[in-house]
Amino acid sequence: MTGTESARDRIDTSKPHPARVYDWYLGGKDNYPVDEQLGQHIMSIDPGARRAARSNRWFMQRATRHLVRAAGIRQFLDIGTGIPTEPNLHQIAQITAPDARVVYVDNDPIVLAHAEALLRGTRDGVTEYLQADAREPRRILEEAGRILDFDRPVALSLIALMHFIADETGAYEVVDTLVDALAPGSCLVLSAMTADFEPENVRRGIETYAKGGVTLVGRSHDEVSRFFKGLDLVEPGIVSVKDWHPDLAEGETPIGDGPVSLYGGVGFKA
Repeated sequence: MTGTESARDRIDTSKPHPARVYDWYLGGKDNYPVDEQLGQHIMSIDPGARRAARSNRWFMQRATRHLVRAAGIRQFLDIGTGIPTEPNLHQIAQITAPDARVVYVDNDPIVLAHAEALLRGTRDGVTEYLQADAREPRRILEEAGRILDFDRPVALSLIALMHFIADETGAYEVVDTLVDALAPGSCLVLSAMTADFEPENVRRGIETYAKGGVTLVGRSHDEVSRFFKGLDLVEPGIVSVKDWHPDLAEGETPIGDGPVSLYGGVGFKA
């Protein structure tokens, strides 16, 4: 039995799963009725949930375009990959830089079951997938180091990941360990949930996920800024993901007005 077959066997379709709910928000096909039901329920208490998911995805795409085109980044370490909904990070990077090297990391059997789709990169580039927990940064660095050259700049991508890791379980220490291992010229791309814009809606969403055993943390602007300490932020700094370089948008569809309760930013290591 292959690893992918084993992963599919471990997927529980009787309970909703955050990665599949997110996939449903994005219009993907790798979700089940139970995931749609939770997504619909969350949207009934937070009508902006789908808008937030799509805005977050577009932030990742815009940041990747900026790093490849303007900063010359050719290596990416994407932790907390999630279900591959096209276009994914490697597709955005390799369309401009076919030689880009991308390592995806996730510990979810659902993502492992779809890992084959993540590995369809260009002939000249490298696209690999590692099964690992974000709370084991040293292990991630060791394994990713077989594919990426950490003596050269790497873009560390933590998209919609850190709100699943509480402060008391080492959220800031995880990011510090990863950033410390990067060479000068590397950067951190991070988005994280906040309650700054819609405190009541976010509170209810956190409670809904908690009932399913999923921890979510809504961080303030100052708390998200702590992840970028010592880094040089790309303008406009840490802002709602929908407001980060809309000039880099390609193929984004209108999703209506309203706040998006996710901060995003890109910071470079000197």
